[in-house]
Amino acid sequence: MTLSTAAAAPPERSLAIAKARRQWIDGERAVDPATPRIEPWLLRSWQRCLAAGHQPQQRVSFDPVSAEAARRVVDRHHALQVAARPVLDRLSRAIADTRYFAILTDADGIVVDVGALPAGSDPAARHARDIARIGVDLSERAVGTTAIGAALAERESVWLHRGEHFFDDTSIYSCAGAPLFGPGGDCIGMLDLTGVQVTERPELRHLAAASARSIENALVLGHPCALLLQIAWPGSAAGGDAEGLLCIDAEGLVSGANAAARHMLHQPLGGRPALHCNDLFALPTQMLFDAARRGEALLEVPLWSGLRVQARPRLASRSSPGPVAGGTALPPRLRDVETALIRKAVDDARGNVAEAARALGISRATVYRKLGRGLRA
Repeated sequence: MTLSTAAAAPPERSLAIAKARRQWIDGERAVDPATPRIEPWLLRSWQRCLAAGHQPQQRVSFDPVSAEAARRVVDRHHALQVAARPVLDRLSRAIADTRYFAILTDADGIVVDVGALPAGSDPAARHARDIARIGVDLSERAVGTTAIGAALAERESVWLHRGEHFFDDTSIYSCAGAPLFGPGGDCIGMLDLTGVQVTERPELRHLAAASARSIENALVLGHPCALLLQIAWPGSAAGGDAEGLLCIDAEGLVSGANAAARHMLHQPLGGRPALHCNDLFALPTQMLFDAARRGEALLEVPLWSGLRVQARPRLASRSSPGPVAGGTALPPRLRDVETALIRKAVDDARGNVAEAARALGISRATVYRKLGRGLRA
């Protein structure tokens, strides 16, 4: 629960919320040992609303959205919608009997997509349809304290029940929210599970966070790259949302990662130059590409910290070196690099294999074997 209270009964929970509101929003500053402690993120949101000049009694309206504006939102966030749609469908099945529903927003709190809504024409269903429309602004600046605004501001999952919302008009809602991070580590939106005049379900905070990770992983798997690395601690089961995902480009730079990979490799979210594989793994990057080409299912890869991870390398394209997703070229194989170096040495020696072999420190037989017949001894 967001408010720490001694009793768990819903009526006492509601009284605790009301008591906190009187102290922190209405200004009853008298010290009362019985006043429940509120979570710091919730207090920060209330304070931001007050600083913006808002009062709880203000009316909250959810402005209509034109068809053109809704289309622009869809076009702008197409990749996020595609990644999230299977997750929204699964969520709709998981929460079908609770009258909660899922909302996906962008980083500004604008609704990007919604899950299945409660059926019916009762007030609760109508209130659900008020907010669950693509293009509606559900940011903190527009509707005050909600799980949406709090998750986007705090960059962590939250649970919010009834009167913990700032405005009286939104106190009919209960909601869980979790932020969404893109392959580059920046916050790109959030996932919200909301109910109208429903029983409090704080366990939905875990469901929202787990579902958000699934969406993030889908975004990483769809991110253009030359090599995909699936990493886990040795002995861990393969697959699943807990597995780390790294996107590697043709030059060996990390172009994308999911939260699990960032945590495993102790890398912060966004805001820094791209790392090279050589900064993370204590082995040549080319070995990862070669292992993927050979179809090796599992590697044990050392980190510079002395730890080890197990990695499953997978090429983004099985074709020979050439364009892959995103227009990048795959790195050449070690065998091709070796052959090119030998051929250059022979050319520099004007076709003299013995001289080229001496320069390379290998035998003439090796040169012949690598380059084939037709060379001058």
